[in-house]
Amino acid sequence: MTVVSNTSPIINLARISQLDLLRRIYSELLIPEAVWQEIVVHGAGQPGADETRQATWIHMRAVSNRALVQSLRQELDAGEAEAIALALEVGAEALVMDERLGRETARHLGLRCVGLVGVLVAAKHQGRITAIKPPLDLLRSTANFRVFDALYERVLRDEGELL
Repeated sequence: MTVVSNTSPIINLARISQLDLLRRIYSELLIPEAVWQEIVVHGAGQPGADETRQATWIHMRAVSNRALVQSLRQELDAGEAEAIALALEVGAEALVMDERLGRETARHLGLRCVGLVGVLVAAKHQGRITAIKPPLDLLRSTANFRVFDALYERVLRDEGELL
């Protein structure tokens, strides 16, 4: 399965010591140069930087379609624009991204998006974690990851973790 990721899912999972979930779910992850720069170069010393640099299952790939990236940069940051362009170029089965505008743009271009909540749901369904609530609560408290209360409650209810 070819999966491309944006910056924030990697950093947020690293903040709660769960970055390896992406490897256990998808085996490999592609990231564009801009995401590598954001995490490893500009984020040196921050959660996710060393893990990403050392991970043999995270592969940095240059985006060929620079015109598409430039067009996407009108509304999106460099990492989001390159992640979308790379996902299109490689025919990715999924794009891991949480930012609303980036996801809307990616869907408009025909990409399947999954956010961190979706990653946790997939991890539970695959038996990689036993419950969604503990890592989701950690994301909210430790990583300051924003999840609307309605989504939080719906996901936990759907997964049988909210009575």
